[in-house]
Amino acid sequence: MKTTLSVIKADIGSIAGHIKPSRALIDSVKECIDRQLGKLITDFYIGSTGDDVAILFCHNHGTGYGELHQLAWDAFICGTEKAKEQGLYGAGQDLLADACSGNVRGLGPAVAEMEFEEREAEPFLLFTADKTDPGAYNLPLYLGFADPMHCSGLILSPKIGRGFRFVILDVAFTEEDRVIELDAPEELYDIAALLRDNERFVVSAIYSRATGNQAAAASTTRLHNIAGKYTGKDDPVLLVRCQGDFPATGEILSPYSIGHYVAGFMRGSHTGPLMPVKMGGAISYFDGPPIVSAVGFCVHNGKLTEPVDCFDHPYWDFVREKVARKSYDMREQGFSGPAMLPYAELEYGGIVSIMDKLEKKFSR
Repeated sequence: MKTTLSVIKADIGSIAGHIKPSRALIDSVKECIDRQLGKLITDFYIGSTGDDVAILFCHNHGTGYGELHQLAWDAFICGTEKAKEQGLYGAGQDLLADACSGNVRGLGPAVAEMEFEEREAEPFLLFTADKTDPGAYNLPLYLGFADPMHCSGLILSPKIGRGFRFVILDVAFTEEDRVIELDAPEELYDIAALLRDNERFVVSAIYSRATGNQAAAASTTRLHNIAGKYTGKDDPVLLVRCQGDFPATGEILSPYSIGHYVAGFMRGSHTGPLMPVKMGGAISYFDGPPIVSAVGFCVHNGKLTEPVDCFDHPYWDFVREKVARKSYDMREQGFSGPAMLPYAELEYGGIVSIMDKLEKKFSR
């Protein structure tokens, strides 16, 4: 049976600033979607990470299906109205258009979709991040699919050992999609050369070279490319199929123990370590740190199991302590040097007007 997984995520309002959406907001989104259960969709799940609401849809209409995207948009509009009613901060922040014309890509929400023939057992992971950009998944995907230090299946499983094809998008090229496909392990160094630049090159999909089946799909939306100014961080989503011909669940999760440095924190303009948090985790310190949650499911005949919180384990408490220390060390440096993002990323914020004003005062 062919199943499509579509995850669509947006910041449409939050309590006390950029902390967490209200229960009433999430309920209003759910009520809107409930009406299409058994009609347009076969199942769904709603969760939050930081101040964002993520909707995971199960359906059989394929990727980019207009009515499905319209349903997500309508649900976010319902949530926005509830946010306004409650006086929440940033109501409708990520909805960058007045209406949806059948596809939410390019309108603000983060989107990742995969269509596949269900296996006998179909486990997968849903990652949702807040206060960071799509490049935050570059390193974990590289390590989880191409490095035997994290993915032992690359040397223990013949099929996995044939490697994976990385589809990488140049997000700085806004006129149309500019894409390159590279194979691991033969082009491993080329993949690394691109993925080191999280702000420009982003993994959009990964495929098994043994079977051709899709293993991962990630969102690549850069909000400042759409709005032309800073409107919030991109807060990306990621779907990863696990086990069998793909890396094991633990191999995909392993790289998140690093707490690698990504763009994010306050006003999306700083550098901080990515902290794995439990489902529904909130934002706190300096509008951060950048966070990611991982929810595991199996899907069968278009129906989801109950979710499993992959970062709700004593081991990840240790990781969170390490990430907290790394956050503090970087934040001690304030605005100086690598603690703040390079000017190319800041040019969508208020620092541009300061630089324009100062430019006139330089003399020679």
